[in-house]
Amino acid sequence: MNPSPRSRRPAATTGPQLLDLALQGGGSHGAYTWGVLDRLLEDDSLEFAGISGTSAGAMNAVALAAGLMEGGREGARRTLRHFWTQVGAHSPFAAFQPWWGGLAMPGLQSWQRWMRESAAWWARSLAQSLSPYGFNPLNLNPLRRILEDTVDFERVRRCHKTRLFIAATRVSTGELRVFRQSELSADVVLASACLPMLFQAVDIDGEPYWDGGYAGNPSLMPLIQESPADDLLLVQINPRQRPERPTQAAEILDRINEITFNASLLKELRAVQMLKNLIAEEGRPGHHYRNPLFARVEALRVHRIDGDEGLRDLGAGTKLRTDPVFLWQLFDKGRAAADAWLRQHRAALGRHATLDLQRECLS
Repeated sequence: MNPSPRSRRPAATTGPQLLDLALQGGGSHGAYTWGVLDRLLEDDSLEFAGISGTSAGAMNAVALAAGLMEGGREGARRTLRHFWTQVGAHSPFAAFQPWWGGLAMPGLQSWQRWMRESAAWWARSLAQSLSPYGFNPLNLNPLRRILEDTVDFERVRRCHKTRLFIAATRVSTGELRVFRQSELSADVVLASACLPMLFQAVDIDGEPYWDGGYAGNPSLMPLIQESPADDLLLVQINPRQRPERPTQAAEILDRINEITFNASLLKELRAVQMLKNLIAEEGRPGHHYRNPLFARVEALRVHRIDGDEGLRDLGAGTKLRTDPVFLWQLFDKGRAAADAWLRQHRAALGRHATLDLQRECLS
């Protein structure tokens, strides 16, 4: 049974500013979101009422919640850092990183790039030609060990500092399932991040699940319906637009990947704007609607930090890249983006939206 919705706090209040976070998935590009969260956690005037996460966004969400319970904001920053540091440490290139990172020879840098691109190409080729049930019969996934060693899921389930909503896709029906806090485990998070050409489906209660990005990346409705916050910050890491036409096979596959993992989000944003339009046509702001969802949508203020500028040039193929230097580069980009957003839009929280949904849905 879903928890009953709580009444929303009026915009003009004292104390911390309530903010919901919607964290998109995108493989190792989730390190960009890590940087965003690290910067947001430094602002102690913000309180995260609810977090919806998918795939890498789900991993960031549970690491943040576990850290909050262990040591508050600094605990959350430490846990996120430990998680992504471990992801980098388990990279196939991690053993070479100490001397790679210390040398700046142009020829060596070209060789490093060639090695990374070759590894990514082979991984993608393998995934496209073989089933994970064939090339990975033992269903080995290094992320399981990292999650279990980093995230205390008992703390996550008991976390009273935020609400968590984790998305996965039912293999049998293609439908979205949103897991609530009391249901969370390493299996749930791995299900949310289960790319079906790389990993075997994750069974939960006897039902197989794939990556939540196919059905909700991330899912916004649980936040709108069940969180007390009226401000929702979307961290979007799949590029929305690419002006150049993809012509090479790899470019085409990359763009298909980006479109696929943005489609469910765009659908939810359009649904929210459609409801806002219907409410506006009623001409009754503040009306006590019979359907409580209408009141929540009317009050909703949407904001966004996106990776279009910082991630567009990387391509979807780099989502499999996990070498430490790359992850720290993404972290720095995310921190810088969050810092710029706070300087430009912090005053808008509690007052007005900074993402024009009408324009977004028509563009």
